[in-house]
Amino acid sequence: MAESTSDLIVIGGGPGGYVAAIRAAQLGLSVTLIERAHLGGICLNWGCIPTKALLRSAEIYRLMGEADSFGLSTGPLGFDLDRIVARSRDVAGRLQAGVRHLLKKNKVTVIEGSARLSGPGQVAVEGKGAFTAPHIILATGARARLLPGFEPDGRFLWSYREALTPDILPKRLVVIGSGAIGIEFASFFAAFGSEVTVVEALDRILPVEDQEISALARTAFERQGIRIHTGAKVVGLTRHESHVEIAAEAGGQSLRLPADRVIVAIGITGNVEEIGLDTTRARVEKGHIVTDSLCRTDQPGLYAIGDVAGPPWLAHKASHEGVLCVEAIAGLTGLHPIDPRHIPGCTYGHPQIASVGLTEAAALAQGHTLRIGRFPFAANGKAIALGEADGLVKTVFDATSGELLGAHIIGPEATEMIQGYAVAGTLEATEAELIATIFPHPTLSEAMHEAVLAAFGRALHI
Repeated sequence: MAESTSDLIVIGGGPGGYVAAIRAAQLGLSVTLIERAHLGGICLNWGCIPTKALLRSAEIYRLMGEADSFGLSTGPLGFDLDRIVARSRDVAGRLQAGVRHLLKKNKVTVIEGSARLSGPGQVAVEGKGAFTAPHIILATGARARLLPGFEPDGRFLWSYREALTPDILPKRLVVIGSGAIGIEFASFFAAFGSEVTVVEALDRILPVEDQEISALARTAFERQGIRIHTGAKVVGLTRHESHVEIAAEAGGQSLRLPADRVIVAIGITGNVEEIGLDTTRARVEKGHIVTDSLCRTDQPGLYAIGDVAGPPWLAHKASHEGVLCVEAIAGLTGLHPIDPRHIPGCTYGHPQIASVGLTEAAALAQGHTLRIGRFPFAANGKAIALGEADGLVKTVFDATSGELLGAHIIGPEATEMIQGYAVAGTLEATEAELIATIFPHPTLSEAMHEAVLAAFGRALHI
């Protein structure tokens, strides 16, 4: 088989890999991208995008149920699960085709197959030949962590793939894990009538979020009928002919949770196996490839980006790393390593939850003296007009310097608004710049301004 040479090989075509390939091509490098399954990766095909399509259907269904409060009339509510799923798959397919077009437009050579490092600067692709390049980026992503005894079986125990393409709407659904993935699936199925129970081993749901936000989220989800057990350890599974029963322990009590379907969402682990890392000096720790601030591994010319390189496991972090890595390879100057404090995180259930920077507890642990601002959506005119008055915006400032340390939102369009605080953090804005910024009226974003004002005793509408 023939050998092909380029300036850069990217292994993995997800949001880190394909973005890295495009940016490299823009910088004049010849690029070969190798993808074993689907361009766009898990995020586009089986994660970020199709879940948002499902959740949009759930949002509209929920609003239809509230039509009377808006002075509107509807017929009997109903839904077609197959059509909901089909729309989600169509959205993913459309975007996958878009990625393929972008790669072609930028003259990136795309090779479909499983790649394996075969030596310094060398990659073998089964059935396709050998490829060489002085620079190789590993963007192989990650996969769901498995809970022993709860491995997906395609029937009762669902992986994210079965959850995204459900054959039934389960009457009783148990979700193990309450991070963003678990909460989003819980929110979707609950909207359409499933009796959802969330089981979380830690003492609160959404454990990476600010504790106050987690508590508000729990109240909101329980109000919707979602049952939540925290501090709960799953200890067993019993299979019956038509359902399963989960045994768990929480607060010294035993729980028996019957379920028609179970989703395990307890985190992910990097795809580091069978890619030839044993032929390199790259190190793997806790299931992820160790890199420096410019995505370089211990093997010269070998880089890793995205989920395979460790947390936070977010598509936008992977894309940003891809650009940073390639620009460093191309020799661009003035590059800034990623600061994790400036990476926003989002959960797209109902209500939406978003954050950037430090939680209140983390800021205190780092020794900051704080000024905390809170502004409820119940005092925001646009939120009231939308019928979405639950939730709040919370800001965390350093009391001495005025630095914005963190921002947390729970409520309508939280995932869209958080970027305003992300920009502020990147620009190293203080309360002075944020207070001086004019926010349009009437908008939900006014709550962001008021939460800043509140931190300094200047809130106008509470």
